[in-house]
Amino acid sequence: MPPDLQALFARPIAHRGYHDADNGIIENTPTAIQHAMDRRFGIEVDVQETSDGEALVFHDYTLDRLAEGTGKVIDRDSTELVQIHMKTGTDTLWLLPDLFELVGGKVPLVIEIKSLLRRDAQGDFVRRVVDQVAAYKGPVCIKSFDPDMLSIARRHNPSVLRGIVADSARPGPDYAGCSRTDRFILRHILHAPRTRPHFISYGVNDLPAIGPSVFRTIFKTPLMCWTVRTRDQREIAARHADQIVFEGFDPDKTDRAIA
Repeated sequence: MPPDLQALFARPIAHRGYHDADNGIIENTPTAIQHAMDRRFGIEVDVQETSDGEALVFHDYTLDRLAEGTGKVIDRDSTELVQIHMKTGTDTLWLLPDLFELVGGKVPLVIEIKSLLRRDAQGDFVRRVVDQVAAYKGPVCIKSFDPDMLSIARRHNPSVLRGIVADSARPGPDYAGCSRTDRFILRHILHAPRTRPHFISYGVNDLPAIGPSVFRTIFKTPLMCWTVRTRDQREIAARHADQIVFEGFDPDKTDRAIA
């Protein structure tokens, strides 16, 4: 594995930071990120596009679940969004440069670009994120479920590490706009000739699977799996993946912490 990927895969990756909603530590917030850094874990965060093209560190497409606001993230500009508090704790919403400033290269970062599945694949937004990632001094990569986003990122700056997020792509709301052929391509990562992912991030509940197994075995493409929460999932990951994206336990402690 190349050194830059080794750095990203060196430690377990905390899903949306080391969060604990019962104790007021909300996912993707500065507090959750700091708790992950304190434990030297890698960190995965999500970014959503704002109306002025900035990257908000936030998972949901709408504010309602976690923040003291309502409506779609894409309908608000970044200046307004960063004034909004989370429903619990002391954190406010924040932007990708704020995350970079806090982490400062101390632990690896995995930036998942959330897609609105638009025809243009939010090209300007992707290029802006890629530029910000390229300027950051520290181990970092991007990833996305959307192959079109990855293609844009590759064309814009092929040196920025990029990964495809995938699973078995079963019929359902997450793939409502996809045909059976589309889902087959996503499941088996058949878009790889145009996306050329440096790594694969695959759903742990769907491992082992043909696509990621072929890439890992034949092409030596590293595989991280998401989201590991139980002992059984951790055992699957140990057999079929190179690193875990985890939530709800401390991988450095005994498995007694896992259900």
